[in-house]
Amino acid sequence: MVATPDPQDDHPEADLEQVNDLLAKWAARSAATSAALIERFEAMGYAVRGKSEDEIADVLYRPPTRRSQSGSK
Repeated sequence: MVATPDPQDDHPEADLEQVNDLLAKWAARSAATSAALIERFEAMGYAVRGKSEDEIADVLYRPPTRRSQSGSK
């Protein structure tokens, strides 16, 4: 039996981009109803406070815009 290559294996960057998009949307949905999660994202450097679910997803899809506050005293 000959194994057939998975066509998705030819484009791992596309797979990663799709997963990142799904995770950003999932996290945005969760953050939209969780003040604690908003605080956590803000502490990680993501400016999400006061944004809509779609805006949060857009912010989370990109690198943080501020330095992380975790661990600093």
